[in-house]
Amino acid sequence: MPHHWEAFAGHATKQDLKLEKTRAMVSAAIEEGRVGLAFQPVFRSGPRPMVAFHEGLIRIRDRDGRTLPAGEFIPAVENTTLVQAIDRIALQKAIDMLAADPRQRISVNISMNTIGDAQWTQILERGCQHNPEIADRLIIEITEATPIHDPEFVAYFIEKGHKLGCSFAIDDFGSGYTGFSHFRKYKFDMVKIDGQFITDLPNNRDNQVLVEALVKIARQFDMFTVAEFVETAEESALVQKLGIDAMQGFYYGRSAEMPICLNTGAQMGALA
Repeated sequence: MPHHWEAFAGHATKQDLKLEKTRAMVSAAIEEGRVGLAFQPVFRSGPRPMVAFHEGLIRIRDRDGRTLPAGEFIPAVENTTLVQAIDRIALQKAIDMLAADPRQRISVNISMNTIGDAQWTQILERGCQHNPEIADRLIIEITEATPIHDPEFVAYFIEKGHKLGCSFAIDDFGSGYTGFSHFRKYKFDMVKIDGQFITDLPNNRDNQVLVEALVKIARQFDMFTVAEFVETAEESALVQKLGIDAMQGFYYGRSAEMPICLNTGAQMGALA
């Protein structure tokens, strides 16, 4: 075997071991109830910005007490049943928070691979039926970074959620696979503009034109707009000038500064 192939095989083995280690860590965290949400505020535009809602961001606390953000483990479990277990915990925790505080409005993420998961749907239906007004304050965020394999089913999924009273957002718009035509097909209530278009926006004329166009299209489809990754006063001022409805990012609050609500029900969402 040529030397470069041996090096490649060794690198692949290291990647596989890291993947297996991460998945084992996530599985243990689920079993031991160390999965929860950190909340990041989303502020309405205006001279006196007010909180529109909080996004519940999935977190794991490892056995050493460190809090791990989603980016450190979600890519490793995205194509496994672990992501469905995590999404169930996130949804249940969001519903519990909404039930505990009627002033709150919360968004929670769902992987494209969880859409159609019977247990996730059961949690949603049970929570909304037990307390119908919860649905009015719950936003389901579907990431744009994952390809849509079954467009008709996704449309059905969103329609079913709308009938319960939930709202739907397309997350990280511009980062992946969804085109403008999907606005019409899926009837999203909200579009969250990916941070790559917002970072350094005052100095990037191309992105200014793109964001301005997106705002106009969103208005046509009666969609609420959110700018992600707003990190400076200049970016905040410009996205508001361009007509964006709300802003999220370190300028308005880091999720690490928000309380982490760990799931206390070990075994919840346990894998078959």
